Amino acid sequence: MNMFIVLLVNISLASCLILIAFWLPQLNIYTEKANPYECGFDPMSSARLPFSMKFFLVAITFLLFDLEIALLLPLPWAIQMSNIKATMLTSFILVSVLAMGLAYEWLQKGLEWTE
Repeated sequence: MNMFIVLLVNISLASCLILIAFWLPQLNIYTEKANPYECGFDPMSSARLPFSMKFFLVAITFLLFDLEIALLLPLPWAIQMSNIKATMLTSFILVSVLAMGLAYEWLQKGLEWTE
């Protein structure tokens, strides 16, 4: 019963915050406000430079691999548990998934900067 109350409070609080964030901002965007500010001078060129999609893909790949490494960090403490076979199997599966993901990225040429 106590867990149900906590879950209900969390869901209602999250819903309220989402509704407030949706209705609160004012959308008074006009051209002067949307332009970049350059120390009081008129902008010399466009501040909206094209963004390299390769950089974005490499950044997302880094985040995914970094997350998997973060999952492996508690492994030295987990080895001290009584069920070492399950721990080693889980870590082997995690490293295998990481290696397969790296091989897939390598074969799809997702790690190369040249186009």
